[in-house]
Amino acid sequence: MGEESLRKRKGQDSRKEDGQSIQSQEPQTMNLQKQVGLISGICMIVGTIIGSGIFVSPKSVLANAGAVGPCLIIWAACGVLATLGALCFAELGTMITKSGGEYPYLMEAFGPIPAFLFSWTSLLVTKPSSFAIICLSFAEYASAPFYPGCDPPPVVIKCLAAAAIVVITIVNSLSVKLGSYLQNLLTAAKMIIVTIIIVSGIVLLAQGKTENFKDSFKDSKISVSSIGLAFYNGLWAYDGCLTFAFLRNLPLSIIIGIPLVTICYVLINIAYFTVMTSTELLQSQAVAVTFGDRILYPASWIVPLFVAFSTIGSANGTCFTAGRLVYVAGREGHMLKVLSYISVKRLTPAPAIIFYGAIAIIYIIPGDIDTLINYFSFAVWIFYGLTVFALIVMRFTRKEVNRPIRIPIVIPVIVTLISILLVLLPIISAPELAYLYCVLFILSGLIFYVLFVHFKFSWPQKISKPITMHLQMLLEVVPAEETTE
Repeated sequence: MGEESLRKRKGQDSRKEDGQSIQSQEPQTMNLQKQVGLISGICMIVGTIIGSGIFVSPKSVLANAGAVGPCLIIWAACGVLATLGALCFAELGTMITKSGGEYPYLMEAFGPIPAFLFSWTSLLVTKPSSFAIICLSFAEYASAPFYPGCDPPPVVIKCLAAAAIVVITIVNSLSVKLGSYLQNLLTAAKMIIVTIIIVSGIVLLAQGKTENFKDSFKDSKISVSSIGLAFYNGLWAYDGCLTFAFLRNLPLSIIIGIPLVTICYVLINIAYFTVMTSTELLQSQAVAVTFGDRILYPASWIVPLFVAFSTIGSANGTCFTAGRLVYVAGREGHMLKVLSYISVKRLTPAPAIIFYGAIAIIYIIPGDIDTLINYFSFAVWIFYGLTVFALIVMRFTRKEVNRPIRIPIVIPVIVTLISILLVLLPIISAPELAYLYCVLFILSGLIFYVLFVHFKFSWPQKISKPITMHLQMLLEVVPAEETTE
């Protein structure tokens, strides 16, 4: 999409009558049904948020917290922050009823450049790195049973993760139904393993397994940098909590749903500590596998199997949604036009999904889970903070817009300040090259914006034309406007 059309669309929205929300220009007949009941909304929130993070992050949170007590407090604090952030997005989502995540909110508040940078960062940083993290998590748990007593070789983990990306990419390129059926099956597996761990932990607590909770703040090493990194890893497990702006009964669903997730996460960590000391947990390659070995033997194979199912389900859901973000970016002119092509036979955005999988594999090659989580969290909280700040700005610049949900102004102020701290603290106290690369990559989007959106240089489209023609024949894809629903 060119800069002129972006501004034109914004101008059309600004001319709406006072008291109306900023709505999509699509016909009402094309809108999806948005009425979801309270119970369904809560289940959707819980089922979507709980994913691979709770099986990956506990070790990193504990490593940065240094002791059991601070570790559990950080998990609870992450839940509080996620709830406050979700309430901010609830007001934005009911005020600006366009699709596209943070893009329309930034567009309305700050104009096309921050909105484009969000799109650029999502396409090439946050979404692919998230996919890579989840698939690396799957690889760790899938390979752990084959290397008892030692860590699986990094090359094995990376090859398994790459294979998972390829399989998921193929599944989502071939069929929407196949991807959704797989998602339903794997979501059920996720809830089963979470229930097994929580119930086992409660039973162990009832049996008096509390020795690891004594002196729970001893050896704590909380510092400015460690708090930021602990929150990065804890909040990774809550990723997805800001994507429910379409739900009816939204504030109540959030106030109930995200605290339920927080309780689950705290109980899972407590379950881990009933059978492992802090040192043992930090030495474990796959925490849930170690838990299963000590509690469910000889049926301990259930844990890595179901955790692998859970993580691959999260990866499948990520690919399903993010592949369509790439497709929209190609359609709007933010990426090569070929990425907006759709398979004639299968009606899937196959080129976009393949592109997304390829970028995720690139992230796997040099990266490990902890580095990628820090890289992802740093980038994503820049735009989370900017989006919540957009809510504050529009309280003054767009007073006339109807707000079906209106939260106290102190909530977005708190979330914005915390976002600033989460971005700055790790840089100031423990600078790493990953943060510099991330900033440079985000800012490089300005070059692409000026050349290909503002000045509308078309030579990349011309250069890619032979590739497009080959892809059309190979994948049987055509531009979206040539397909029928």
